[in-house]
Amino acid sequence: IGLCRTEHMFFEAERLPIVREMILARNSEERKSALDKLLPIQKEDFKGILKVMDGLPVIIRLLDPPLHEFLPRHEELLAEVVELRVTGKDPKALAEKEELLRRVEEMQEVNPMLGLRGCRLGITRPEINEMQVRAIFKAACELKKEGYNPKPEIMIPLVGHVNELKLIRDQLESVAKSVMEEEGITVDYKFGTMIEVPRAALTAGEIAEYAQFFSFGTNDLTQMTFGYSRDDAEGKFLFVYLEKGILPADPFQTLDIKGVGRLMEMAVKDGRSTRPELEIGICGEHGGDPDSITFAHEIGLNYVSCSPFRVPIARLAAAHAALKEKQSFRDK
Repeated sequence: IGLCRTEHMFFEAERLPIVREMILARNSEERKSALDKLLPIQKEDFKGILKVMDGLPVIIRLLDPPLHEFLPRHEELLAEVVELRVTGKDPKALAEKEELLRRVEEMQEVNPMLGLRGCRLGITRPEINEMQVRAIFKAACELKKEGYNPKPEIMIPLVGHVNELKLIRDQLESVAKSVMEEEGITVDYKFGTMIEVPRAALTAGEIAEYAQFFSFGTNDLTQMTFGYSRDDAEGKFLFVYLEKGILPADPFQTLDIKGVGRLMEMAVKDGRSTRPELEIGICGEHGGDPDSITFAHEIGLNYVSCSPFRVPIARLAAAHAALKEKQSFRDK
């Protein structure tokens, strides 16, 4: 598994109230109290995944999206507060909703996708990452005792500066070692990062000092390289660019080789100059696009990751790329 997203686990109905309790906590102690409730749930999540994938690597991305995504929508909450104020029906409910509205407004961001998410979330609220890594390693240790061979690979998202990765990896390595010591078992694991910020690609040599693998998050890397918001571009102006021939293809469907691809190629070269055995892959929609897969093969990526329904196409494209390379070698 090239990308196991953990945020979808947090959205499940019975967990959402605990997640909100964690987000709305006023201090570290309250936050940890909520996270203690999530720990056993997350452990069972990871145990199930790692058990099914026995002996095969699973890249697990730590929580990435902005926290406000787990809270009620501001507009809906505001409407509820106004209605309760006007009707005067339930003063207690009004007080609770007003407090929730105040917290939601505190967390609002002008541009959430460039705000408090990814590794920034892990740095400002380290307890969240620590809970997830503890859950991963508790699950892995239990499976190892049961005769399985779990291979977790922990992805630290949205790194743009080597110091972000260093700080978080040091913090999480201590959690991993602590759990293995408690359980009296050793698990094979890796810590790596997703290269989705242009600066990370440009400083890949430094980042590889603390990352055992790279995974190119080409959806965000494309957004940040072009300066396009994908959600806005695809619905408002991208089709005009394609009609007028400004762009040869939708860069969110087929990798932009000259821009995004060049950043990737630089990152592969610089990353492996620091760590020759660096494992590198690609995840996102481009991982299922034949032209993008051919390029990924040409620059020396180890794997592509995509949505399950695109796996057959990806496999076929990867085979074609390998055969093409073999034929080219023969022709020489």
